[in-house]
Amino acid sequence: MSEKEFTLKNYFDFLTEGKLMGSKCKKCGKLYVPPRKFCGNCAASDHFEWIKFTGNGVLATFSLIHVGARYFSEQGYSMKKPYCFSVVQLDEGPSVSGHLVGIDESNPDNFKIGMRLKAKFINVEIEGKEPRIDLGFEPA
Repeated sequence: MSEKEFTLKNYFDFLTEGKLMGSKCKKCGKLYVPPRKFCGNCAASDHFEWIKFTGNGVLATFSLIHVGARYFSEQGYSMKKPYCFSVVQLDEGPSVSGHLVGIDESNPDNFKIGMRLKAKFINVEIEGKEPRIDLGFEPA
């Protein structure tokens, strides 16, 4: 794995394989997801390695989106049926964003900050574009 460059393309390639990967600064130990090749903690730029995350974490914050991108509208999300964009603090430390699925978005009382979540790899098909896998989260 360490022979792959630390790029978003490779990050999404790993998602396609069902792996949540990020980078670790070998100089100070700081973890990043998505990966970076420059450490904001110690300024290292050539001391990174790939690390696999469990995908487990807690809901740090969320936003219900009533008017979103065309893809979400085509999935049936609307003013009456919002989708939930979340930020999850992974058990390993870093935070990452993703679509929160497997919940009733119309009733936010059913999900709470701090609830346990696990990664879900979501198939995304947009007309005229290559299918891809995006990162989402669901209740653990």
